[in-house]
Amino acid sequence: MTLGMIWTIILRFAIQDISVEETSAKEGLLLWCQRKTAPYRNVNVQNFHISWKDGLALCALIHRHRPDLIDYSKLRKDDPIGNLNTAFEVAEKFLDIPKMLDAEDIVNTPKPDEKAIMTYVSCFYHAFAGAEQAETAANRICKVLAVNQENEKLMEEYEKLASELLEWIRRTIPWLENRTAEQTMRAMQQKLEDFRDYRRIHKPPRVQEKCQLEINFNTLQTKLRLSNRPAFMPSEGKMVSDIANAWKGLEGVEKGYEEWLLTEIRRLERLDHLAEKFKQKCTMHESWTGGKEELLSQKDYESASLMEIRALMRKHEAFESDLAAHQDRVEQIAAIAQELNELDYHDAASVNARCQGICDQWDNLGTLTQKRRDALERVEKLWETIDQLYLEFAKRAAPFNNWMDGAMEDLQDMFIVHSIEEIQSLITAHDQFKATLPEADKERMATMGIHNEILKIAQTYGIKLSGINPYTNLSPQDISSKWDAVKHLVPLRDQMLQEEVARQQANERLRRQFAAQANIIGPWIQTKMEEISHVSVDIAGSLEEQMNSLKQYEGNIINYKSNIDKLEGDHQLSQESLIFDNKHTNYTMEHVRVGWEQLLTTIARTINEVENQILTRDAKGISQEQLNEFRASFNHFDRKRNGMMDPDDFRACLISMGYDLGEVEFARIMTLVDPNNTGVVTFQAFIDFMTRETAETDTAEQVMASFKILASDKNYITVDELRRELPPDQAEYCISRMTRYIGGDGATGALDYISFSSALYGESDL
Repeated sequence: MTLGMIWTIILRFAIQDISVEETSAKEGLLLWCQRKTAPYRNVNVQNFHISWKDGLALCALIHRHRPDLIDYSKLRKDDPIGNLNTAFEVAEKFLDIPKMLDAEDIVNTPKPDEKAIMTYVSCFYHAFAGAEQAETAANRICKVLAVNQENEKLMEEYEKLASELLEWIRRTIPWLENRTAEQTMRAMQQKLEDFRDYRRIHKPPRVQEKCQLEINFNTLQTKLRLSNRPAFMPSEGKMVSDIANAWKGLEGVEKGYEEWLLTEIRRLERLDHLAEKFKQKCTMHESWTGGKEELLSQKDYESASLMEIRALMRKHEAFESDLAAHQDRVEQIAAIAQELNELDYHDAASVNARCQGICDQWDNLGTLTQKRRDALERVEKLWETIDQLYLEFAKRAAPFNNWMDGAMEDLQDMFIVHSIEEIQSLITAHDQFKATLPEADKERMATMGIHNEILKIAQTYGIKLSGINPYTNLSPQDISSKWDAVKHLVPLRDQMLQEEVARQQANERLRRQFAAQANIIGPWIQTKMEEISHVSVDIAGSLEEQMNSLKQYEGNIINYKSNIDKLEGDHQLSQESLIFDNKHTNYTMEHVRVGWEQLLTTIARTINEVENQILTRDAKGISQEQLNEFRASFNHFDRKRNGMMDPDDFRACLISMGYDLGEVEFARIMTLVDPNNTGVVTFQAFIDFMTRETAETDTAEQVMASFKILASDKNYITVDELRRELPPDQAEYCISRMTRYIGGDGATGALDYISFSSALYGESDL
């Protein structure tokens, strides 16, 4: 009994100061033994009696802290006495722990004395207390290094994503800046289709990457602030602002490219119309001028009689009248050729060559006409006998024939319109033309009456007619056939105009269909933008409620995408129908696309801001009531209601909360809340500042002190010490980044943990 009391007293003084994670002395000692022996085979410490009988637990404790004293791999579980004596001898010789127990008593006793075992084991605890302190220091370093490794990984991911996005923008802009026009409508429409594929397929994933990049950047900055690290500064040219500027430049070039495409398509459409019109007029003119040069070059007047000469003179006068009437057609051909050149028609060379040939021929016709008149005037005499009827027929037939030629040309004229009003204008002009047909028919009947009078006179007086009017090549049959052709073309023209009316009505339906959707989608996007902004400043609910609300908004927005796709389909149909304007709506597809992209970016950015606020609240221990108070103060001084305060409003807010601010102190605070000198204070920066002084974060000095414990109070640390005290991956992390210790008291291969700790917190370069 006396011996038991003695052991009780010894035990009390031996373990009374042992405490592990707020447990009792006995439980703490047992927990300490379990942690130290956990990695060792055949060791399972559950108590202070049977678990120690084979001696392996004692040997494991010694080997855990002093592996140089015992070769644990050579110990056997079936040799408990040998194991116990080895532990007793090593402890007494090297650790100054007296041999309090007997190996044979422990082995031969079914249940060794618990108090004796506890007393003896407590000696090991006290002997290795310094190693325990080193373990704590190692845990702190592991925690700090883990945070730093995670942050570095996030930084590398940001740099990679930023580089890929900027490279895509760099590759895309030259393609959009390429203004090399194609020569055909089909090729330009293919360019437009390629651009649509870019808008629908290639660009949307990049929009998501840009949004995700901003979210990753904000999350990284929040984690750096919460771990008391300096703000992340991306590589030059990879800031969020740089990416935003590059994106803005991309969208500017994109808009210009689309405008250029549509302008080029309109230009090519106009060119095709003008080229066809040019060919048609040239063909008609060349048909008219065919043989005229040979006719004017004849010298038939040299052997003609007086009557024949007079006839030739009248014929020549009729030709000059016809020639003057064709002057306008030549001028029209030249004007069309000039317009084709001004619009950079791809086959302008052949157009110019054909136009030049017509002009040269026309000049030659004028010269030949004048020469023939001069020749006829040389033998000019008054013709006494002139067949007035032939002459009158020729004079009336020529302009009427010219009128019919013009009418046929107008009835077959190509046209291009873009609205119902324009086609109605053409229909009105056509109706006006049809109204002139009765008068024209009267003129035709009068002209044909002259011919009938000639036939009547010839029959009455027995004159044998040659059948040829000496003053014109036009015959009554020519007039009749052309008149029939004009009457045949009128209903064809009616049909073409009505078909165009139907096409324009279909285009109008497309315009109204697009406008009906656009006038709904445009205000819907604006309303959602306003609702999201209201949710972000609402202080009535918790952050989780705001997050749920925003998630619901995000789901609704994503579900709305089908309406955008349908509008895209209507827009594509409109462009395929060459519809480029719409008076029924102020919204264009570009407006809707930009608004939709801004809405997606805004909801993602707002969700990220709330996530960062939750992260800050949980990390800093802020209650919901405190966060609501911060939000109320921020909203009160956010006079512009844009989620940001300018420096004057921020200063007024601090003064209202009791801060006594001088210029120097306020300037210091501004460097904390606005490190990038943007000139505004966000709500996240405001929360970080309000909770900064109460945050429990690691410092460079604490990390230095932890390394000093591992280094046994030395100003340097060795590679072996790092590998012994830290997990392998974090030990190698430190070894690869620590610089060589340059002090005179350093051992071979010594590392400088002081500069390494400073670099972790941005106080020097790592």
